[in-house]
Amino acid sequence: MDEHHILVVDDEPDMLELLARSLEPDLNCRVKTADSGKSALQTLEKSPFDLALIDIRMPGMDGLELLELIKRKWPELTVVMMTAYGSIEYAVQAMKQGAYDFVTKPFDHETLVFRLEKALERSRLISENRLLKQSDPHGPSFYGLVGQSDAMQSVFETIRMVAQTEMTVLITGESGTGKDLTARAIHSISSRSKGPFVAVNCPTVPEQILESELFGYKKGAFTHATQNKTGLFQEADGGTIFLDEIGDVSPAIQTKLLRVLQEREIKPLGDTRSVRVDVRIIASTNQDLKAKIREGTFREDFFYRLAVLPVHLPPLRERRNDIPLIAEHLLRKHRSRLNEPHKTFSSELMAHFKSRHWEGNVRELENIVIQAILFSSGRTINPQDLKHQVDDSTAENQGCGYADVSHLPYREAKETVLHAFNAEYIGTLLQQTGGNVTRAAKKCGLERQSLQQIMRRYEISAEDYRS
Repeated sequence: MDEHHILVVDDEPDMLELLARSLEPDLNCRVKTADSGKSALQTLEKSPFDLALIDIRMPGMDGLELLELIKRKWPELTVVMMTAYGSIEYAVQAMKQGAYDFVTKPFDHETLVFRLEKALERSRLISENRLLKQSDPHGPSFYGLVGQSDAMQSVFETIRMVAQTEMTVLITGESGTGKDLTARAIHSISSRSKGPFVAVNCPTVPEQILESELFGYKKGAFTHATQNKTGLFQEADGGTIFLDEIGDVSPAIQTKLLRVLQEREIKPLGDTRSVRVDVRIIASTNQDLKAKIREGTFREDFFYRLAVLPVHLPPLRERRNDIPLIAEHLLRKHRSRLNEPHKTFSSELMAHFKSRHWEGNVRELENIVIQAILFSSGRTINPQDLKHQVDDSTAENQGCGYADVSHLPYREAKETVLHAFNAEYIGTLLQQTGGNVTRAAKKCGLERQSLQQIMRRYEISAEDYRS
C-alpha cells in the first residue's frame, strides 16, 4: 500500500506532536506539520499532500480562511477540519466552503483514524478519476452522466461524497438534466448498492393512489382492498427509494413522508401498527421549493428534512463545452441500436448544438441525436438533415425573438444571448477557416489575441473545427 502524505495544521505544538506520533503508524502515512496558516500554504507550495487536517481556531489566519485559500489553489485536496466541542457552527460553515469532514476536540483516537481513512479514500478516488480522464481524452461516463466541465466534475465529487453517508439527498435541476441518473449513481456507489433501488415518479401517480402505493395497505382498508399490499417503502427496505419530482406531492402526502423521515417507520393504510423501514431517501425536483413554501403549498419543515445534502445539476447551456462529449456519447449509445453504426456528426452540426439554448437539456439533445441518426441519408450528419430543428432554433434567436430568455434576470439573459451569438458567429468563422484562429481573426477584423480571449470566455475550442 502506498504511503499517504498528510499535512496537520494547528497552533498548539503538543497537538502537532501527538497527531504526528499517533497517525503515522495507524494510517501508514507521513505527517508534515505546520503551526500557522501561512506556514501551511508555504508547505503546500513545496510538495503534494493527500489530506490536510486543519484546526479552525488559530491566531492570525484561522482555519476557515486557510480552507478558502486551499480550495481556490488546490481544489482537489481533501480537507478535514478540527474544532472544539460546542463550535459546530464553524464546522458547518467549513463544510459549506468545501471541507470533506470535521472532527471535534477532544477526539477519540479510533474515531479520528476511521474518519481520516474515509477522507483518504476520497483522495484515492479523485486520483483514480484523474488518471482515468488522462487515459480517455473523450471523457469517461460517470454512471451515465457525461461531462468534463468544472461544474460536472463538482457534481461527480458531490455524488461520491453523499454516497458515503446515509443522509437524505435532494437533487435539484431543470427537466432533462439527469436527476434520475444522479440518484442511481448515488445508490450504486453507496453501501446500499446490493439492496433494491425503487423509483417513484410522483406526478404520474394520482394522489388518492400514491399513499397506498408508498405505504401499502391491509386487507379491508378500503373498497377493493381484498388482500394485503406491501408498499414501495417496504419493497425498498435495505436499499434506496427515489421520490422523483417531490415538489408535485400534496401537503397531506408531505406530512406522511415527514413522519417517515423523522421516525423511520411507516403505517400501512388500515393498520394500527407502524412498521420500521431501513430505507435511504433520495428526492428530486425541477421546481423552486422555497417559492412553494412562500406560497403555502410546500411544508417548510419537510423541505429542511429533505435538503440535508443538496445536489444541484447545472443546465446544459451553462456547460456548453460538455455538449460535444454528450452528443458523441449519445451517438455511440443509439447508432448501433438503430442499425447505423458508421454515422458521425459534421463540425457544422456540432457548432449548431453548442449554440442552442437546450430548454430540455440532455433529454432534448438525446431526442435530436436519435432524429439525426434516423433522418440523415449519408454517414455524416449535417444541419440540413435536421432542418426543422435548426430552423426552429434559429427563429428563437432572431430579432425580438430571444423570448426564451425573457423570464431570466437581465444579466443571465444577456449572458445566454451572448453565448448563443458567439458560438454561432465564431463557430461559423472557425468552420470556414478550418479552425485557424489567425485567419478567423482577420476575417472578422479582430486582433488574434482579442479573438482568443472571447473564445476562452465563451468556451469555444478551435480544435472542434479542425479536421
